[in-house]
Amino acid sequence: MIQPTNLIVRQELIEKMASFDGDEMKVVINEPTGDFFYDPWRIKPEFIGTPFEAALNLLPDDIGEARIITLESGRCYFSHSDIDDRYHLNLTGDCAALINIETQQSYFLKPDGIWYDMDAGSLHSAVNFGQHDRKQLVVRKLLTKNKLKIPINVFIRATGKNARFVFDNTISPWLNRANKRGIITDFEHSLSKVYLKVEEEFSSELEKIIPEEFEYDFDY
Repeated sequence: MIQPTNLIVRQELIEKMASFDGDEMKVVINEPTGDFFYDPWRIKPEFIGTPFEAALNLLPDDIGEARIITLESGRCYFSHSDIDDRYHLNLTGDCAALINIETQQSYFLKPDGIWYDMDAGSLHSAVNFGQHDRKQLVVRKLLTKNKLKIPINVFIRATGKNARFVFDNTISPWLNRANKRGIITDFEHSLSKVYLKVEEEFSSELEKIIPEEFEYDFDY
């Protein structure tokens, strides 16, 4: 689920980034140049010349949204998966782990200066067992603009109890793998709605996993 890369950030830069004190639990440090999921993002002016820019410069040019994410002591996330994979750089944390719920494996990560490559398609969570906040720089990978032979337009609206949780535990794992298989493209989201195109040959795969309480339409 998560593997170290050969991209290393100097420890003095890690310490400087760790001292960043934002007002929110998630602070976005770059901005889109076009489509949220498909076009590269550029660093915000206020972060130019900072250790954050230096850390991002180690990654490929075509990266997506980058956020400083803080997980408070004693907190965890609900089970979920993501359509887009991630890069993770640990900045603080004395006892925190990424949990692969599907394999029941725990990955305890420390502020070691290593950029980690994360497959976010598996159901996962993160938990902070420690006495200090866990702080990470998390960067989305861009989705692939796949070329489909016979594209089908899909609309899904998540409804019912705990709709976001249900979506992230049923549809998101499939979307992540479908992007890598080259069978979806043009993904968009708006509040509780998503839009995408899927290869006709594989549209039945998606239709079978859509929860009964969700609204959806396949435009053939």
